[in-house]
Amino acid sequence: MLYPERLPRFTRVPAPVEASALLEWVWIPQWDLPAGAQSRQPVLAYPAANIVVDADGVTLWGATTRVSERVLRGSGWAVGALLRPAALACLSDAPGALVDAHAVLDDEPTGGLHRAVVAAMPDVQAAADVVAGWLERVVGPVTAEARLANDMAELLMTDAGILGVDDAAERLRVSVRTLQRLAHRMVGVSPAAMIRRRRLQEAAQRVRDEPGTSLAAIAANLGYADQAHLANDFRTVLGITATDYRAAR
Repeated sequence: MLYPERLPRFTRVPAPVEASALLEWVWIPQWDLPAGAQSRQPVLAYPAANIVVDADGVTLWGATTRVSERVLRGSGWAVGALLRPAALACLSDAPGALVDAHAVLDDEPTGGLHRAVVAAMPDVQAAADVVAGWLERVVGPVTAEARLANDMAELLMTDAGILGVDDAAERLRVSVRTLQRLAHRMVGVSPAAMIRRRRLQEAAQRVRDEPGTSLAAIAANLGYADQAHLANDFRTVLGITATDYRAAR
């Protein structure tokens, strides 16, 4: 969330242990805005899919390569789950086709997920449990390949020491080609794209939360060649400069 201070009520529920191979967490925004008011929230999303239930239905959103924007008006809620590759591989046979796109899921094929979440809200824990339980039933046992894909995504998105695909392949003890095929088949974007997104997310958070740290220092600490490369990432993906982002906050 690039401007978290603009958010209405927002709850993040950790994945239950029994569903931790399928989702990272469940996120639930709720809002009740005055007539005519709106809340705009640019989002630099994780390179992963989300399944989202709201008052209108169930939508499967693929990984994104750019910033998206949510505009909230009136009152409402959404219950979303940040999916791990093991879950996405069972919900879509072509994750690449979902990149920067989405698919609306019918309620009957989803086993009444929409009805169950609507019935659970506004109890956020109950709604999160519904989504996690549904994923467990739909996905079933997690295969060895799916666990490897989960390990790959976790490594690429959490380890700042992984600066290139070669680093990740060596850590996971697989070939670069194996890693690339796995990412394409079970995430939809390349390992290199996942590394770039993690680095940009970290950069945005540090630019926002560390006003006393120079942009050059942030760039160096995150493995950018120089401040110019950080600036280029900001302009290309976010559409603003790091300096302007910091000033806006």
